[in-house]
Amino acid sequence: MTEQELTRIQRWRLGIIRHTQEVSHNVAKTCRYYGISRQAYYNWYRRYLEFGEDGLKDRSRRPIHSPRATKSEVLAKIIYLRQTYHFGPWKIKMYLQRYHDIHICSSGIWRILKKLQINRLPSNQRYKKHETRWKRYEKPVPGHRLQVDVKFLERIPGVTRRRYYQFTAIDDCTRLRVLKIYEGNNQKTAVQFIDYVLSRLPFQTQVIQTDNGAEFQAQFHWHVLDKGINHVYIKPRRPRLNGKVERSHRVDEEEFYRMLGGVLIDDTKLLNDKLKEWEDFYNYNRPHAALGGQTPYERFREKAKLCV
Repeated sequence: MTEQELTRIQRWRLGIIRHTQEVSHNVAKTCRYYGISRQAYYNWYRRYLEFGEDGLKDRSRRPIHSPRATKSEVLAKIIYLRQTYHFGPWKIKMYLQRYHDIHICSSGIWRILKKLQINRLPSNQRYKKHETRWKRYEKPVPGHRLQVDVKFLERIPGVTRRRYYQFTAIDDCTRLRVLKIYEGNNQKTAVQFIDYVLSRLPFQTQVIQTDNGAEFQAQFHWHVLDKGINHVYIKPRRPRLNGKVERSHRVDEEEFYRMLGGVLIDDTKLLNDKLKEWEDFYNYNRPHAALGGQTPYERFREKAKLCV
């Protein structure tokens, strides 16, 4: 109930009391005229005598004790995950269950967010309708297809003198990722990165998929083929065909680079050390909504058992 409605009810009750005092001089007649009970009238009158006009306002109907109410520490965790990471109700439920052993349904979390008026995401995080929808897909076997792309890290004016490039490889089936930062973005670094990726992954790779960037041209292409791995390009101007690696770059921006808390790093080795910590968290600890709450490594173990 709004403040305006509360004020209107308060004035209406005050008018009933004044009608008795100045017009009818009879409580029963006034109650019949306004269609209220005498018990209600006397309740309001006692509160009016004790507290004045403020006593005629509606009082809170909230119970004194609510044993089943959500605890304050749980509310604090929900608010933190929402405001810091912009997680939705389902992902908040996943995190609470996995890391805090707190079981609360997603609809309950949504009601909490709505009550606190933080149920709407920032405009850049909201769902945007597309004229043409596309179907999600997932390869059935780990290593069947590896999506590779480059994330350009912006220079910080007056702090960083060099531009850095984050090379990313993500397995289509399990979402296991390998990350590394280089100071150059060319075919030489792309070749070095793909050798690094193949030495890190716990399964054999059949196909590597990239966009049509200059770093993935002839030298890189033939190097991959020499490894006995097929290399395919996505259609030009179709970044959604590399959707898993593109989406993972958005996660990097929201949950890693933005969360560095203003720490400025201008050293390739230190950047890679921090990135390796984030990569381990992503692969082994971070629940993935597209995997039904599993981590990429848990999905890999599940798929590995099925393939045996």
